[in-house]
Parts: sequence; C-alpha cells; structure tokens
Amino acid sequence: MTTPPPYIEIDGAPAADPGLLAILMSGFGHFTAMQVRDGRVKGLDLHLARLDRATRELFGQELDGKRVRTLITGALEASGRRNASVRVYVYPDVRVLVTVAAPAPDGLGAPQRLTTAEYWRPAPHIKHLGGFGQSYHREAAQRAGYDEAVLTSPYGEIAEGAVTNIAFWDGTSLVWPSAPCLEGITMALLEPRLPSVRRPVTLADLSGYRAALVTNSRSIAAVTAIDEVTFTVDGELMERVYSAYDSVEWDEL
Repeated sequence: MTTPPPYIEIDGAPAADPGLLAILMSGFGHFTAMQVRDGRVKGLDLHLARLDRATRELFGQELDGKRVRTLITGALEASGRRNASVRVYVYPDVRVLVTVAAPAPDGLGAPQRLTTAEYWRPAPHIKHLGGFGQSYHREAAQRAGYDEAVLTSPYGEIAEGAVTNIAFWDGTSLVWPSAPCLEGITMALLEPRLPSVRRPVTLADLSGYRAALVTNSRSIAAVTAIDEVTFTVDGELMERVYSAYDSVEWDEL
C-alpha cells in the first residue's frame, strides 16, 4: 500500500503537486551549477558525469546525459534565455528539476576577503543538498564583513571555501588543498591547464604563499586576505588563470 503524500500549502494555497513538493522538501539529493552562453556550456561532459555519478551513489540508478541535456534546453527555451545561470537538481526516484536565472558576469570577479571556519562538509565529493553547515558559516562570514568562509579541520588544515574551491600560488604552481573537498567544475578545468599540485595546506602555511584565489561556477577571484594573513593581488597570475579558463571550448547542449 502506497502512503499518500502529506497535504501541503504554500502561503496559504495548496501546492500544485504535493507529492513532488514532499520530495523536494526532503533535502536529499544533489545538483550541479553551470553558466550557459548562447546555448553552450564549458565542461558539459564533467557536469553530466558528476550528475550520473552522484545519482548512482545516492539512488542506485543511472542518469542519462541526453535526458539532462533535453531538460536544460527545454527550460532555456521556456525561459526565453540563451545566456543564463542554470542549476540541475536530482532527487529521489531520479526526479530532475532545472532552474534558469540571470547569467553571472563574465570576466574575473572582485577580489575577496575570507575568514576561517572550523567545518568540513559531510560526503564532500558530492555536490549535495542540505548544506546547512556551509551556509551557516558563509552567512556568518558575510555578516562579519567578509566575502566567503574557508573551511578547516580542527587542526587548521584547509579543505575548500563554503561555496568555492581555493588555490594558493607558491611562485611556481597553483597549490590545491588535498583535504577532502568538492572538486568543482571550474577547478577541474583549470587544474590540467595550469601548473598545479595537490598537497596539504594549513593555516600555519598561509604566510608562505604569494597569492591565493577562489573559483566556482560563477567566478574566478583573487583573495586579498584570510583572517589576518594578507595576499597581494597578482594581476599577471589572475590574467593567466582566466586565460586558461577562457581557452576552454564551449560545448553545445
């Protein structure tokens, strides 16, 4: 016997599909976020692989990339946008939700001041829902006048930003922390195109780096400080990093 979904209202009005809304409210699922330009996406294969991999791990089913592409293009057409910020969410029973919003600005983002927070995300290899901890620390950082939080272990090892990957420039290579983290698509595109290494990075190491930067689906930005440690904005480095990202071909949806 199938248990009927709960009765749900939104702002006093019955939800159009209580069953679907109940699934969305469960907070159990995963997603990917991308920038679309003229119906094209950088690293589309990486996004599709991420979605399929997480769907198999969480729900024991595959997620056909063709289905995802069809759903994205349909949502773009319905929204009337060719340039957009798109998110694809996957829930139990492999229900797929696509959101379409205004695109992020192109080019380098504004330099950022960061503060540290002792927190590592559970199952960090999955871009999962229910990220209360990281949202809590990011909001707290912004209320304190910072742009983003850097997540660390109790022993000061750095993993990632609350919604970003972080890298440090030692004068020769970009150093990506080797602690468990979500491997963002922008990070995955940059790492093989620039001199890069992965190794442990601790708070005690910060003063030894020349520069730092953060990346996510919306921007690449220099870091000016992490708590009391300041960094020079290396314009040449940032242009080199952005040029590497800009060189990535756009894939047709």
